[in-house]
Amino acid sequence: MNFYIVIPAHNEAEYLGQTLESLANQTLLPKKVVVVNDHSTDSTSSVIEAFSAKHDFITWVNKQSSEAHLPGAKIIQAFYQGFDTLDDNYDVICKFDADLIFPENYLERLAHHFNQNKKLGLVSGVCYIQKKEDWTLEDLTGKDHIRGALKAYRKECFLEIGKLKTSMGWDTVDELLAKYFGWTFFADDALHVKHLKPTGSTYNKTAKYLQGQAMYKMRLGFPLTLITA
Repeated sequence: MNFYIVIPAHNEAEYLGQTLESLANQTLLPKKVVVVNDHSTDSTSSVIEAFSAKHDFITWVNKQSSEAHLPGAKIIQAFYQGFDTLDDNYDVICKFDADLIFPENYLERLAHHFNQNKKLGLVSGVCYIQKKEDWTLEDLTGKDHIRGALKAYRKECFLEIGKLKTSMGWDTVDELLAKYFGWTFFADDALHVKHLKPTGSTYNKTAKYLQGQAMYKMRLGFPLTLITA
Protein backbone atom coordinates (compact mmCIF):
# COMPACT_ATOMS: atom_id res chain seq x y z
CA MET A 1 0.00 0.00 0.00
CA ASN A 2 1.52 3.30 -1.13
CA PHE A 3 1.38 6.14 1.39
CA TYR A 4 1.95 9.71 0.18
CA ILE A 5 2.29 12.32 2.93
CA VAL A 6 2.06 16.12 2.77
CA ILE A 7 3.27 18.14 5.76
CA PRO A 8 2.55 21.91 5.84
CA ALA A 9 5.16 23.57 8.06
CA HIS A 10 5.34 27.16 9.29
CA ASN A 11 8.18 27.90 11.74
CA GLU A 12 8.37 24.28 12.88
CA ALA A 13 12.16 23.92 13.21
CA GLU A 14 11.83 22.89 16.86
CA TYR A 15 9.60 19.90 16.10
CA LEU A 16 9.81 18.97 12.42
CA GLY A 17 12.97 16.89 12.75
CA GLN A 18 11.28 14.57 15.24
CA THR A 19 8.29 14.16 12.92
CA LEU A 20 10.45 13.29 9.92
CA GLU A 21 12.66 10.97 11.98
CA SER A 22 9.60 9.03 13.14
CA LEU A 23 8.40 8.68 9.54
CA ALA A 24 11.85 7.58 8.37
CA ASN A 25 11.79 4.82 11.02
CA GLN A 26 8.45 3.31 10.00
CA THR A 27 8.19 -0.47 9.55
CA LEU A 28 6.22 0.38 6.39
CA LEU A 29 7.99 3.34 4.83
CA PRO A 30 5.98 6.02 3.04
CA LYS A 31 6.57 6.14 -0.70
CA LYS A 32 6.70 9.93 -0.74
CA VAL A 33 6.79 12.71 1.84
CA VAL A 34 6.65 16.34 0.74
CA VAL A 35 7.13 19.12 3.27
CA VAL A 36 5.70 22.53 2.39
CA ASN A 37 7.82 25.26 3.94
CA ASP A 38 5.08 27.85 4.36
CA HIS A 39 6.86 31.19 4.68
CA SER A 40 8.95 30.09 7.68
CA THR A 41 11.32 32.62 9.23
CA ASP A 42 13.19 30.15 11.46
CA SER A 43 15.46 27.26 10.41
CA THR A 44 12.66 25.02 9.14
CA SER A 45 14.24 24.93 5.67
CA SER A 46 17.54 23.66 7.11
CA VAL A 47 15.77 20.79 8.85
CA ILE A 48 13.97 19.83 5.65
CA GLU A 49 17.14 19.99 3.56
CA ALA A 50 19.01 17.76 6.01
CA PHE A 51 16.35 15.05 5.90
CA SER A 52 15.80 15.23 2.15
CA ALA A 53 19.55 14.73 1.68
CA LYS A 54 19.39 11.49 3.72
CA HIS A 55 16.09 10.09 2.43
CA ASP A 56 15.12 10.00 -1.24
CA PHE A 57 11.40 9.81 -0.45
CA ILE A 58 11.45 13.18 1.36
CA THR A 59 11.14 16.30 -0.82
CA TRP A 60 10.08 19.87 -0.17
CA VAL A 61 8.65 23.01 -1.72
CA ASN A 62 8.58 26.62 -0.58
CA LYS A 63 5.40 28.65 -0.29
CA GLN A 64 5.00 32.39 0.23
CA SER A 65 1.75 32.75 2.14
CA SER A 66 -0.35 35.86 2.55
CA GLU A 67 -1.45 37.19 5.92
CA ALA A 68 -4.91 37.70 4.39
CA HIS A 69 -5.54 33.94 4.33
CA LEU A 70 -7.69 32.47 7.08
CA PRO A 71 -5.96 29.76 9.13
CA GLY A 72 -8.03 26.93 7.64
CA ALA A 73 -7.55 28.15 4.09
CA LYS A 74 -3.84 28.77 4.63
CA ILE A 75 -3.20 25.23 5.83
CA ILE A 76 -5.05 23.59 2.96
CA GLN A 77 -3.53 25.90 0.36
CA ALA A 78 -0.13 24.80 1.66
CA PHE A 79 -1.29 21.18 1.47
CA TYR A 80 -2.23 21.59 -2.18
CA GLN A 81 1.10 23.19 -3.03
CA GLY A 82 2.71 19.96 -1.87
CA PHE A 83 0.03 17.64 -3.25
CA ASP A 84 0.34 19.16 -6.72
CA THR A 85 3.98 18.00 -6.89
CA LEU A 86 2.95 14.36 -6.48
CA ASP A 87 1.83 11.79 -9.04
CA ASP A 88 -1.37 9.77 -8.60
CA ASN A 89 0.23 6.41 -7.76
CA TYR A 90 -0.90 6.52 -4.15
CA ASP A 91 -3.33 4.33 -2.25
CA VAL A 92 -3.49 6.61 0.80
CA ILE A 93 -2.91 10.37 0.96
CA CYS A 94 -2.04 11.86 4.34
CA LYS A 95 -2.07 15.41 5.63
CA PHE A 96 0.10 15.45 8.75
CA ASP A 97 1.11 18.29 11.04
CA ALA A 98 4.80 19.05 11.55
CA ASP A 99 4.81 18.49 15.32
CA LEU A 100 3.98 14.79 15.68
CA ILE A 101 5.97 11.71 16.68
CA PHE A 102 4.53 8.51 15.22
CA PRO A 103 5.07 5.00 16.63
CA GLU A 104 7.22 2.84 14.35
CA ASN A 105 4.29 0.66 13.26
CA TYR A 106 1.96 3.57 12.53
CA LEU A 107 1.69 3.31 8.74
CA GLU A 108 1.74 -0.49 8.89
CA ARG A 109 -1.29 -0.46 11.19
CA LEU A 110 -3.12 2.07 9.02
CA ALA A 111 -2.53 -0.19 6.02
CA HIS A 112 -3.90 -3.14 8.01
CA HIS A 113 -7.10 -1.26 8.84
CA PHE A 114 -7.59 -0.09 5.25
CA ASN A 115 -7.07 -3.64 3.95
CA GLN A 116 -9.50 -5.14 6.47
CA ASN A 117 -12.37 -2.78 5.64
CA LYS A 118 -12.82 -1.62 2.04
CA LYS A 119 -15.36 1.03 3.10
CA LEU A 120 -12.94 2.62 5.57
CA GLY A 121 -12.29 6.07 4.15
CA LEU A 122 -10.20 7.65 6.90
CA VAL A 123 -8.14 6.17 9.72
CA SER A 124 -5.69 7.48 12.32
CA GLY A 125 -4.18 6.94 15.72
CA VAL A 126 -4.90 9.18 18.70
CA CYS A 127 -2.95 12.18 20.00
CA TYR A 128 -1.19 12.27 23.35
CA ILE A 129 0.24 15.41 24.95
CA GLN A 130 2.90 15.76 27.62
CA LYS A 131 1.84 16.95 31.06
CA LYS A 132 4.87 17.15 33.33
CA GLU A 133 6.44 13.67 33.12
CA ASP A 134 3.44 11.85 31.66
CA TRP A 135 1.86 11.57 28.21
CA THR A 136 -1.93 11.80 28.42
CA LEU A 137 -4.74 11.54 25.88
CA GLU A 138 -5.44 14.93 24.31
CA ASP A 139 -8.89 16.25 25.23
CA LEU A 140 -9.96 16.75 21.61
CA THR A 141 -9.42 13.09 20.76
CA GLY A 142 -12.38 10.79 20.10
CA LYS A 143 -13.21 7.72 18.03
CA ASP A 144 -15.88 9.64 16.12
CA HIS A 145 -13.44 12.21 14.72
CA ILE A 146 -10.11 12.04 12.90
CA ARG A 147 -7.99 14.96 14.03
CA GLY A 148 -6.91 17.46 11.40
CA ALA A 149 -3.33 16.95 12.56
CA LEU A 150 -3.16 13.37 11.27
CA LYS A 151 -5.58 12.77 8.42
CA ALA A 152 -5.10 9.67 6.24
CA TYR A 153 -7.54 9.15 3.35
CA ARG A 154 -8.12 6.16 1.12
CA LYS A 155 -7.62 7.46 -2.42
CA GLU A 156 -11.15 6.63 -3.56
CA CYS A 157 -12.67 8.43 -0.57
CA PHE A 158 -10.39 11.43 -1.00
CA LEU A 159 -11.46 11.84 -4.62
CA GLU A 160 -15.16 11.22 -3.97
CA ILE A 161 -15.38 13.94 -1.30
CA GLY A 162 -13.76 16.38 -3.73
CA LYS A 163 -10.45 16.39 -1.85
CA LEU A 164 -10.02 19.02 0.88
CA LYS A 165 -11.93 22.30 1.11
CA THR A 166 -10.00 25.54 1.53
CA SER A 167 -12.23 26.84 4.30
CA MET A 168 -12.49 27.02 8.05
CA GLY A 169 -13.74 23.72 9.44
CA TRP A 170 -12.24 21.68 6.59
CA ASP A 171 -11.36 18.86 9.00
CA THR A 172 -15.02 18.40 9.93
CA VAL A 173 -16.47 18.91 6.45
CA ASP A 174 -14.33 16.08 5.04
CA GLU A 175 -15.89 13.65 7.52
CA LEU A 176 -19.41 14.89 6.83
CA LEU A 177 -18.88 14.32 3.13
CA ALA A 178 -17.29 10.92 3.73
CA LYS A 179 -20.35 9.84 5.74
CA TYR A 180 -22.64 11.25 3.06
CA PHE A 181 -20.97 9.06 0.43
CA GLY A 182 -21.07 5.96 2.63
CA TRP A 183 -17.49 5.88 3.92
CA THR A 184 -16.57 5.06 7.51
CA PHE A 185 -13.63 6.23 9.61
CA PHE A 186 -11.78 4.92 12.63
CA ALA A 187 -9.35 6.24 15.24
CA ASP A 188 -7.21 3.40 16.62
CA ASP A 189 -6.67 4.11 20.31
CA ALA A 190 -3.78 1.62 20.39
CA LEU A 191 -1.73 3.93 18.13
CA HIS A 192 -0.39 6.67 20.38
CA VAL A 193 0.92 9.71 18.49
CA LYS A 194 2.86 12.26 20.51
CA HIS A 195 1.56 15.76 19.79
CA LEU A 196 4.40 18.11 20.65
CA LYS A 197 2.47 21.37 20.25
CA PRO A 198 -1.07 20.76 21.56
CA THR A 199 -4.10 22.32 19.90
CA GLY A 200 -5.36 25.52 21.55
CA SER A 201 -8.03 25.27 24.23
CA THR A 202 -10.45 27.47 22.25
CA TYR A 203 -10.93 24.84 19.54
CA ASN A 204 -13.90 23.13 21.17
CA LYS A 205 -15.73 26.42 21.63
CA THR A 206 -15.43 27.34 17.97
CA ALA A 207 -15.72 23.91 16.32
CA LYS A 208 -19.50 24.03 15.80
CA TYR A 209 -19.36 27.57 14.46
CA LEU A 210 -16.62 26.64 11.99
CA GLN A 211 -18.54 23.56 10.89
CA GLY A 212 -21.70 25.57 10.25
CA GLN A 213 -19.80 28.30 8.42
CA ALA A 214 -18.13 25.77 6.16
CA MET A 215 -21.38 23.97 5.35
CA TYR A 216 -23.09 27.27 4.58
CA LYS A 217 -20.31 28.35 2.23
CA MET A 218 -20.54 25.09 0.32
CA ARG A 219 -24.38 25.05 0.33
CA LEU A 220 -24.44 21.41 1.42
CA GLY A 221 -28.02 21.67 2.55
CA PHE A 222 -30.32 20.03 5.07
CA PRO A 223 -29.68 16.31 4.32
CA LEU A 224 -25.97 16.64 5.06
CA THR A 225 -26.67 18.66 8.19
CA LEU A 226 -28.67 15.69 9.53
CA ILE A 227 -25.59 13.48 9.35
CA THR A 228 -24.01 15.41 12.23
CA ALA A 229 -26.99 14.94 14.54
